[in-house]
Amino acid sequence: MEVDFYCGCRYEGKAVDWQSCGYQPRKSESRASRIEWEHVVPAWVLGHQRQCWQQGGRKACGDQDPLFQMAEGDLNNLVPAVGEVNGDRANFAYGAWEIHPRPIYGQCQSLVDFKQKRFQPREEVRGAAARITLYMHQRYGLRMSQQDRQLMCAWARQHPVDEWERQRNKRIMQWQGEGNFLVSQPEELSRVCG
Repeated sequence: MEVDFYCGCRYEGKAVDWQSCGYQPRKSESRASRIEWEHVVPAWVLGHQRQCWQQGGRKACGDQDPLFQMAEGDLNNLVPAVGEVNGDRANFAYGAWEIHPRPIYGQCQSLVDFKQKRFQPREEVRGAAARITLYMHQRYGLRMSQQDRQLMCAWARQHPVDEWERQRNKRIMQWQGEGNFLVSQPEELSRVCG
């Protein structure tokens, strides 16, 4: 399962194999050379509405808030990503605006709109990204705009659970004791999305 989430690049340890996916660095060759663990739901979303964030940001929440600590470390929310893409995504919300994207990272089909502060994940992972996002919002009581909810529900319906997600979920359940219920019980999507 050593394939990065946003570009489909193979990796070993922390080293990214650019040739496996046609990746070309946009700006930072050193950061593009390594895998980082990306929060699908950014840490900013997990914490910015919490009191601890107002008193010292992510570090304060990480030191003082057990719920934030649990959410930040939830394996369901962590995926391997090319470091440069992880950095460019920042805390931007997911969106979809290009049907035929003109890639900015070689052949990688994920896009960043820096002006609008949005990130469009490649088609192959939109369902998984949506289920992770919906799970995190349900599990930790996070607020989500109606527009974002509609997009996540549409992606989750258009892209059903696949074998990669099932395997990942089994492993997370072994390590953490709790997986993503939207993967193990896909019928729950109708309850979450209406």
